[in-house]
Amino acid sequence: MEQKRLYKARGERKVCGVCGGIAEYFNIDPTIVRLICLLLCIGYGSGLLIYIIAALVIPEPSVDPYE
Repeated sequence: MEQKRLYKARGERKVCGVCGGIAEYFNIDPTIVRLICLLLCIGYGSGLLIYIIAALVIPEPSVDPYE
């Protein structure tokens, strides 16, 4: 069984692909993840910091189609 990995999104990318990648990982709509991130930014101020950290930590997907 292949292990599921979190990557930045290729197609559903608006800024860095973090929200799109999280949405692909959990198999949900990327708009929902973006709204949650926006609410965290507005409500608590921590959403922007979390997004920046995630953009630095989450790897880009490989370009090898056979991987």
